Amino acid sequence: MAHHAEVEAPAGVLYGLIADALRWPVFLPPTVHVEQLEFDGERERLRMWVTANGEIKSWTTRRTLDPVGHRVDFRQEVLPAPVISMGGSWVIQQRGAERCFVTLHNDFAVADNARADVDWVKRATAANSRAGLNNLKQLAERWRRLDDLVLSFEDSVRVEGPGELGERVYGFLHRFGDRADAVTGATRIDIAEHRPGVQFMTVELRDADGVPRTTESVRIGFPHAERIIYKEIRDTERPALLAAHTGEWSVEPDASGSGVTVVARHHAVLDEDGVRERFGAGADAARVAREALRSRLARESAAALRLAKEHAEGALAYGV
Repeated sequence: MAHHAEVEAPAGVLYGLIADALRWPVFLPPTVHVEQLEFDGERERLRMWVTANGEIKSWTTRRTLDPVGHRVDFRQEVLPAPVISMGGSWVIQQRGAERCFVTLHNDFAVADNARADVDWVKRATAANSRAGLNNLKQLAERWRRLDDLVLSFEDSVRVEGPGELGERVYGFLHRFGDRADAVTGATRIDIAEHRPGVQFMTVELRDADGVPRTTESVRIGFPHAERIIYKEIRDTERPALLAAHTGEWSVEPDASGSGVTVVARHHAVLDEDGVRERFGAGADAARVAREALRSRLARESAAALRLAKEHAEGALAYGV
């Protein structure tokens, strides 16, 4: 299979977006989370979690990066059934000072060449390829303004107590839906665990003006590391302020064993059309939008962090 796109941006800009797989969760709609397992400057090994036809799939892949030739080759190592082989390449050709042509090649095979499985993988691959190329095209064509649209920050809270405190904090964050006030303004929180460690969370809330809003997120839990990764996959807010939003809850124990630090990390991309509709055009509008978004996300994080701290320290006080 092959998918193509004309992009009004230098080939090096588009290559940089493709090569930076750790930022794919905010750059590519289907990608939920990426962890880099190995990297020597040219070759890397990644663990990826991706939406495919409404399901969450995970695999390990090896990539070879060629910044001079503007090419990235990839081949999956550990694949979810029924796929037994999958790989391909991103190939970018310069077509002018600020114009390029990108081709995404994919090949795959499934066990026994079963027609239903072939069709399922073909649909998922085609949908994800189109979504990825469309988003990369939009980001690359805004390359002069992209730094103004991307936002990353973190907040934290310290929780005092013995080593098992981390398990209590992680357990609270894992069962976010037990507290309706865990999300600022929420009227309902529903968490469905489709399989161990993978959750879909739906939040119904009202914004500051009382307008109903619904968000849906994928959450991936790493209990041994006491981390939860999440990505918003749907947000009915209009005009949209967010084009993409991912985050992480991390429980980090002190070396002394006297407590833990709970960290909330956010990575987001502003929706440029939504920013223009709300705040007008230009760099100043983007700056105001970034500040408004950071304030909102920080406020939501602070409320959840406070509840996690109260839950853990309260449990200790009552010997639970």
